[in-house]
Amino acid sequence: MKMFNIGVIGLGMGSTVLEINRIPGSRLQVTGICDKDLQKARQCQKRYGIETITDDYTKLTENKDIHIIAVFSPDHLHAEHCKAALQQSKHVICTKPMVTDLEHAKQIAQLTRQKKVKFLVGQTMRYEPQFTTIKTMYDQKDLGDIIMAEAHYVHDMRPVYQMTPWRLEVPQDFMYGGVCHPVDVLRWFLGDVQEVFAYANRGGLEPKYPKQANFMLNLKFKNGVVARILGIYDIVHPPMPMMGVSIFGTKGSAIGSFSDKLGGEVKTVLDKFEIKAESKIAYPPETEGAYGHGATVIRYLKHFEQCLIEDKTPVPDVREGAKSIAVCSAAWESIRTGKPVEVFNDF
Repeated sequence: MKMFNIGVIGLGMGSTVLEINRIPGSRLQVTGICDKDLQKARQCQKRYGIETITDDYTKLTENKDIHIIAVFSPDHLHAEHCKAALQQSKHVICTKPMVTDLEHAKQIAQLTRQKKVKFLVGQTMRYEPQFTTIKTMYDQKDLGDIIMAEAHYVHDMRPVYQMTPWRLEVPQDFMYGGVCHPVDVLRWFLGDVQEVFAYANRGGLEPKYPKQANFMLNLKFKNGVVARILGIYDIVHPPMPMMGVSIFGTKGSAIGSFSDKLGGEVKTVLDKFEIKAESKIAYPPETEGAYGHGATVIRYLKHFEQCLIEDKTPVPDVREGAKSIAVCSAAWESIRTGKPVEVFNDF
């Protein structure tokens, strides 16, 4: 039975990938890790029985015994690390955002095609049970045709800056690093976005953050559906779930919510019932489980494993990831110009 060896770049959220070594029967195994904190890398090496540790990512991308590179480095390094892996014909798993500008998205998509390898974008919200429940309902026609939709991802980033100071130092671009979550989820339901109109401002709660970090997007999809997105990160966290998706269809409406500490729920109203009563499914938080919030990472690793075994295309793949980046790019252009902007989709 062939095993697929993984090299992990970045031990932040990437630490969860190491748990695959403890799952019985998995054909994925982490054999190499790269992190600038070698002390942390040594601790992980001992804990998970990993062969190679390094602070030079090329030692993993050029290692002939490694088949997959898992990129969990800071956002602005994704393009560099993904390109290095693809140039060595490695399969790639890259946490969101895939990259942080449109030109890099085009290059990564082209290189993936040229090398004929598999590329998975780690969009965790596609693997949260609340949102997969709504997607199943939609796929089974319980909601009918979608009329309108909305999604949000909101987060007070001040505590996060303390844990990951690179977000202030680089700084992180929250259109790509944050808004890509709701963009990807809505694209999952509705397909390609045709046009974006967006606004942005600064909250000023963190004076050291120099860029706009609060966004409102109106989206027009190619199928005619319109939707809106709220992505706000320079705010006091509001009394609402961190992530939410609302789908309004011809046969019913569904609203899903997610919070890493509080869990979430799915609420629906279906038109087929005479009394339009609200039904609700509650989902407990996964923070106390074996993998915590990283359970979604384990889910998409298992999905990637099946794609390798059965030679299938991962979901979301490099084209889907690139199209979400293109929406974010168009949103920035709209903010700069004050006009609606057509979205590039020719990947």
